[in-house]
Amino acid sequence: MSGLMDQALKLYAHLPASERFHVHARASSAPLLAVASRMPSGTVADIGCGHGLLSAVMALAVPERRVLGVDLDERKVHWARQALSGLPNVTLDVGSVEELAKTQPHTLDAVVVCDVLYLLPEAKWPGFLESVRGLLKPGGRFLLKEVEGDRSWKHAKALAQEWVMVSLLGRTKASGGMVLKPRVDGVRLLRDAGFEVREVVGLGEGYTTPHLLYDAEAR
Repeated sequence: MSGLMDQALKLYAHLPASERFHVHARASSAPLLAVASRMPSGTVADIGCGHGLLSAVMALAVPERRVLGVDLDERKVHWARQALSGLPNVTLDVGSVEELAKTQPHTLDAVVVCDVLYLLPEAKWPGFLESVRGLLKPGGRFLLKEVEGDRSWKHAKALAQEWVMVSLLGRTKASGGMVLKPRVDGVRLLRDAGFEVREVVGLGEGYTTPHLLYDAEAR
């Protein structure tokens, strides 16, 4: 694991063991460093920030970057605030992308959404993406990290894993989603929401999950 990730994980050392376990599992199972490396400087939002690990990595990597993290899970935001309290360039709040779009319309340089969309019902995806678009300045960057619906064994494993986290353990909140889409559908959804897709990058190598990153720009 890189020095940057190690530095971020140290911020969670004083949290209860159960929370530290969740954060460390997230660090080893998702390509957060690869996602963070594509984020520009300026003011950025981490939608569905959870325990704030990606927010921490982005803040540590570029100290002049301002990171706004929001999540609907009050418990996770509580622990994220405790862990990241020493980072002056991070603000964490309980809330939704729709609420943030009302207070920060067209003010952000970039938005990242990592493993959130597939937890929502498909009917809510267009509105969610339109709210993200409403946060961004013209030409602002949007990084959407999802799990690719490619019908592979990794696809099946990812669904089973999320079922355990959501339904069995209650560690992740879902709103009736758990649907994985192929990349062609993701590109179409982003274009319909007003984004120009710059690149679609597979990040699943070395992981047991078919991670997929859409790198887009607000039109």
